[in-house]
Amino acid sequence: MSQETRTPDFVGGSTARSAQEQTIKWILFACAALSVFVTVAIVVTLLVDAIQFFADVSPADFFLGTDWSPKINQEFGVLPLVSGTLFVTVMSAMIAIPVGVASAAYLSEYASSRTRSVIKPALEILAGIPTVVYGYFALAYVTPALREVGLPLGTFNALSASIMVGIMIIPMVSSLSEDAMTAVPDSLRQAGYGLGATKFEVSTGIVIPAAISGIFSSFILALSRAIGETMIVVMASGMRSRLIPSPFESLEVMTAAMVELVTTDIAGGSIAYKSMFAIGITLFAITFVMNLASNVIAERYQEEYR
Repeated sequence: MSQETRTPDFVGGSTARSAQEQTIKWILFACAALSVFVTVAIVVTLLVDAIQFFADVSPADFFLGTDWSPKINQEFGVLPLVSGTLFVTVMSAMIAIPVGVASAAYLSEYASSRTRSVIKPALEILAGIPTVVYGYFALAYVTPALREVGLPLGTFNALSASIMVGIMIIPMVSSLSEDAMTAVPDSLRQAGYGLGATKFEVSTGIVIPAAISGIFSSFILALSRAIGETMIVVMASGMRSRLIPSPFESLEVMTAAMVELVTTDIAGGSIAYKSMFAIGITLFAITFVMNLASNVIAERYQEEYR
């Protein structure tokens, strides 16, 4: 009798749990679909205006042109902006990648739990500082300090901007790389110690290679963040486009050019205004290619160390 009375409750409870699981499933799917929709909407918006721009300006003139002067000479060569963007990105990577990986190796392999609980949040605080603060710091403190060393820097220069962009992306490299290193099984470390390897040899010869896919992913995410940075380069590097950039002189990057276009008194439907969307889709294409390359490299190294 009691078994017969419990069976409907069990069936009812199972049905309720199944309904809850389906509800959660569709909520999570809606969140994922919303993310995809927003990305597609942004790309479509950029493409529509970029296509209108390329109807008036030849794509060859835009992608291969060496002069960027949209307001004065109506020249729309994007190469100086691309070279400036890549220049700042490479210089910032020279700072962020070694410092970030070294910090991650220390936190993962050398630091005690107490030390890690202090240093890691301190590093991640850098990610929460507004970028306008970085830009002001580069302009007011870093440039004068570098001048004291003897470097011939102008008020606006690429070196100060690159240093601050590199410092800004260090937390992204260190945090993601440390997570990847921590995920390496301890059995691999113990095997290295069993063969007589030192902690440094285990860290550099076993842990870092085993975590290389996650480390590469942190590089690409950090560099994508550096490519899209705006306020630091606007405030510290200036807005003078150069085909061959110099660390000691002002230069203009793609994001700064977009800020300049949207904040000036150009007409809304003019060619100069539409060039902003052409720059945007070019910037999107660069970051998209970087992410594809990151996935290919990460998968290749995962297969080698699997």
